[in-house]
Amino acid sequence: MAAIAVAGLSKRVMDASGELTILQKVDFTVQSGETLAIVGASGSGKSTLLGLLAGLDTPSEGKVLLSGVDIYALDEDGRAQLRMAKLGFVFQSFQLLPHLTALENAMLPLELRGDAQARAKAEQMLDRVGLSKRLKHYPKYLSGGEQQRVALARAFVPEPPLLFADEPTGSLDAVTGDAVIKLMFDLNREHGSTLVLVTHDHSIADRCGRTITISSGRLV
Repeated sequence: MAAIAVAGLSKRVMDASGELTILQKVDFTVQSGETLAIVGASGSGKSTLLGLLAGLDTPSEGKVLLSGVDIYALDEDGRAQLRMAKLGFVFQSFQLLPHLTALENAMLPLELRGDAQARAKAEQMLDRVGLSKRLKHYPKYLSGGEQQRVALARAFVPEPPLLFADEPTGSLDAVTGDAVIKLMFDLNREHGSTLVLVTHDHSIADRCGRTITISSGRLV
């Protein structure tokens, strides 16, 4: 069974000029343990596609199956439960909660599951990403690279079978971005998760086992 199966996925929205097609009839599969890059120009629809794969948005038509589960046959609560069980997500803008420390941010997905070992596991993962001395720091006191490392720790600590990353180095300088990408691939290799990465950077895409290109909402 494929980790991800996408069939006939389309997304249309209304704007001032009428109906706008963002994605049109996209089909592909991703096997368990695979690393896949989604590339394309700005505005091509690649981030919209990733949001649909994660169940963060709803398609106009088509299906997304995660480990055989049709996520759009579920209601919003059902999709949230599926994300909690199967998915880690790393955003370009980090999406850390500002009122929580680095440790508390990393603990959050485990606490939502009721994991009694949340603190110990989060501390271990933050140590793995080089932040053992920054556990009590709030996001505003961390550099961009440090914040993205917290985001990586939060994504990996529940050991999800699927990891999605949307332009994870877009807010970072080149040197910091390279370090974060290396760390992400190292962690992914250790955990054996399926990685789907949206990027405009072909040097990052080249690190993945396979690349697909989105142009004007179509898979090319």
